[in-house]
Amino acid sequence: MPTKNTKFYSLILIFADFFVVLLAFTMAYILRVQLDQRPLLNDVYAVDYFISFSLIIPFWIVIFASLSLYQSATYSRRLVEWSKIAIGAFIGILVIIGYEYVTETTLFPARLVVVYAFIGSFLLVVIERELLRLGRSLLFRLGHGISRVLVIGNSSATSDIVKSLAQTEKSGYKVVAIAGPRSVVPSGVAARHFSSIDVALKHLHDLNVTTIIQTDLYDSAERNQRILGAAQINHLSYSFIPGEAEFYAGKNTVDVFLGYPMISVSQTPLIGWGAIAKVIFDSIVSVLLVVILSPVFLALIVLQKILNPGPIFYRSERLSQFSKPINLFKFRSMAPQYGKADAAVEFRAMNRHDLADEYQKHHKVDNDPRITKFGQFLRATSLDELPQLFNVVKAELSLVGPRPILPQETKFSSGKTALLHSVKSGVTGLWQVSGRSNLSFDERIELELFYAQNWSFWLDIKILFKTVAVVFLRRGAR
Repeated sequence: MPTKNTKFYSLILIFADFFVVLLAFTMAYILRVQLDQRPLLNDVYAVDYFISFSLIIPFWIVIFASLSLYQSATYSRRLVEWSKIAIGAFIGILVIIGYEYVTETTLFPARLVVVYAFIGSFLLVVIERELLRLGRSLLFRLGHGISRVLVIGNSSATSDIVKSLAQTEKSGYKVVAIAGPRSVVPSGVAARHFSSIDVALKHLHDLNVTTIIQTDLYDSAERNQRILGAAQINHLSYSFIPGEAEFYAGKNTVDVFLGYPMISVSQTPLIGWGAIAKVIFDSIVSVLLVVILSPVFLALIVLQKILNPGPIFYRSERLSQFSKPINLFKFRSMAPQYGKADAAVEFRAMNRHDLADEYQKHHKVDNDPRITKFGQFLRATSLDELPQLFNVVKAELSLVGPRPILPQETKFSSGKTALLHSVKSGVTGLWQVSGRSNLSFDERIELELFYAQNWSFWLDIKILFKTVAVVFLRRGAR
């Protein structure tokens, strides 16, 4: 939903990045040439160096632009932005080195200048963008540069959009009016409500509306045209956001078919090159982790034999991608006689009908009596899940993905299992880093559906880092 403000902000980013990268290269030259007394590989005068990189840096801006660093979808997400800045700086340095090699031109007076320039450009661009982000938020809080929005619709998406735009200091939007049924107006939102669209359109000037967002197409083509016409006549920004979740979940592409705009919706972005990249990443990282963690595996095997006699590993049949059954490997945490039947059945056999009822209601229990003391340690530290790395090596699981469910859990998923299993299940996932066992079953399913529909490589990286933090903090694991 680009507006004049977002375009202006993108323009500011372009100019700021240019001068900051130029500053990084200048500081790299000063640090190595003027402050470091060691001999240089090449004699490159400061004026020639500065002029050369003044002409080269526009190519860096092109690289940044190709990585979407000037689009709000990127600079509104801090971790994604930082990752792409690092990639852009690395590619930019490689391009310059390649240019030096091909043209046999000397640009750097010493190799260390390259290192300084790479580190400096990354750090300074990150700092520059954080300062601009802070300044932008302060301006939004003071009421400058805000788009005043009229939201029109009658679906749950209408209410969700109003809630998302309510944080003006982050979004840069202020919802001043909502046209639709009273049910779409979230509590606590100070916006004027109109039951009639025609009445709302008459107050565009009074409310100083600059943007109209419509979430539902009405049966009357004339009414839809009247809304669009009002935006055109008053020179307002107009955006249509489909109210049906299927249109904005997953991977969408917009094309032209027989002269008409066509939205193509895929269940998940994990198709084509995305799926291939994920498989390659899983294969390399899982093998490295197995090798690095081999001493931990050996120690746990010895402790398991001493403190928890019986089989070392526990194999559980689970459903992974396309509901394909797999044998999930874990360090056994229960007494040897348990874990072979449905938990509710085993609890009733123990005459613990209270636990059977709790499991059937919540699909989990507190203080499971089947778990041994060493098993409690394994679960509390999540070490029981380490053997799942072998499932990843065997390409049965991914490092990140929806949790592989038990066959009997399919009846609890309300027909959502097919979409949930359109991607490969994972050792960790979005629900584990969002509360883990503290979430209800339905909340877990919703999070995993969100992951399947909105996958990105950066989301996987973020989940892996958060998983490490969750394990060390021992928050919610059991």
